[in-house]
Amino acid sequence: MAFCPNCGSQIPAGATSCPACAGAAASGGGTVVATAAPSGLTDNVAGALAYFTIIPAIIFLVLEPYNRKRFIRFHAFQCLFLFAACIAIGIAFMIVGMIPVVNLLLIPISVLVWLGVLVVVIICMLKAYQNQMFKLPVIGDMAEKQAGPA
Repeated sequence: MAFCPNCGSQIPAGATSCPACAGAAASGGGTVVATAAPSGLTDNVAGALAYFTIIPAIIFLVLEPYNRKRFIRFHAFQCLFLFAACIAIGIAFMIVGMIPVVNLLLIPISVLVWLGVLVVVIICMLKAYQNQMFKLPVIGDMAEKQAGPA
């Protein structure tokens, strides 16, 4: 099985250039070299794993093969912005929870909010696994801007 050294896509047998790279000549004097299949995660799996915790999201933004792919960067940034929003919500709950009577009312509200966050994270993981760039209302636009041009 032969792969293009520039883009990593599979090259048909007997071809001297990669059709995906708009005819870029393969390395090795114009001949295609058969290489092993690239090891690593596919884009959809990496995008879904970015939502697992913030650690994979940061790793995908730092590691070389993943930080060049817009799809993975988008989901990693959306995860980080969602995590930042959760921290802000938690701080707001702690501040409002200092009021004695409101403290009791805040308990069921906070449970519903955190269950909602869990549902949103699961939906984002599923959409990323299905190769969809599912954008959350405000956070998605910020993540798309950070991910860069297509």
